[in-house]
Amino acid sequence: MFPSTSPETGRDPWADDAPDGPADGPAPGPRPAPDDDPGSRRERGPRRFRKGGAPRRSEDDEVEPDEEPVEPVEVRRQLSLTVAGFAALLGVGLVLGAQTAGPGHRLPFAIIVFGVQLLFVLAWTMAMRPPALLLVALTSGVVAAGADIAAVQTDVAGLAPLGYVALGGFLVGVLGQLVRRVDRVRVTDSLGTTLLIVVGVVAFATLITLSRIPAGTQAITVCLAATGVALTVARLTDAVLAWPRLAPQVPRGAAGVVVGAMVGTLTSALLGSYLVGFTPTSAAVIGLVSAATAVLADLAVGYAEAGRLMAGEPPTMWIARHMQGPLGGFALAAPAAYAMCVLFL
Repeated sequence: MFPSTSPETGRDPWADDAPDGPADGPAPGPRPAPDDDPGSRRERGPRRFRKGGAPRRSEDDEVEPDEEPVEPVEVRRQLSLTVAGFAALLGVGLVLGAQTAGPGHRLPFAIIVFGVQLLFVLAWTMAMRPPALLLVALTSGVVAAGADIAAVQTDVAGLAPLGYVALGGFLVGVLGQLVRRVDRVRVTDSLGTTLLIVVGVVAFATLITLSRIPAGTQAITVCLAATGVALTVARLTDAVLAWPRLAPQVPRGAAGVVVGAMVGTLTSALLGSYLVGFTPTSAAVIGLVSAATAVLADLAVGYAEAGRLMAGEPPTMWIARHMQGPLGGFALAAPAAYAMCVLFL
């Protein structure tokens, strides 16, 4: 029987036939290391370095530069006192002019209102500078005259004739800018400016309409007195203590806005205790609405001016820029007084 295991098991059958030396070719060299294998390098991908040689930082490691602190604008006391005086004179003129109005004698009050409207047109066109400045100013002046005539001559006292005049003036201003090729490019920017100025001058004409309804003259006295006192006290407070600052770029303080509205409301309540047809409560309510809208409009004008300066626009005429706030406050308080008199009294 043959053995199950061959005695040659474990021996290399080719060992005897292997060459003794390098006559038939060079001996096989060592295999390359795993790191030198091009296949493994292809799988890992090449390393990328920045130009300076340092590896790229992740987005989380990037440090954002610190923002530079904004220095607050200086509050000029003499300027605040001057604006306060202008607001006081404006309120006194409108209140005394309302006392001259009577049945069949609206013309003196209309002349005073027209003068204030011209100041409003001058200040707001010079401050906002629409593309066709002269055209917008002339159109707004004509609209002011037309609104005053409509408020005096209409048979029934109402706001509808004033609305028609405002719409016609706005359309004329826009069409006049569309005709000119230079202003046609910026006509979109001028729509808001033209509408704001036209509506502002028409808003003053509501005082003439208000003087024609029962208890209208007393309502004008209460509301405009509260408005004038609120604007004056707010500016005086800014001259003494403009704190806390509402924005670093706006030279106004929150104390002036709050104190002005409160003192204006108190003034209207005191007047309501002496005027016929009013009580201290009713006068305080309509005075609060007028005073609050006026001081907020004055504050909004300051923010708008700061925005224009931050945008790089050149500053406007000095006197027009600082008349803009009180005029805007009275322009907004006039329709508020009409609405409160019609709805509340």
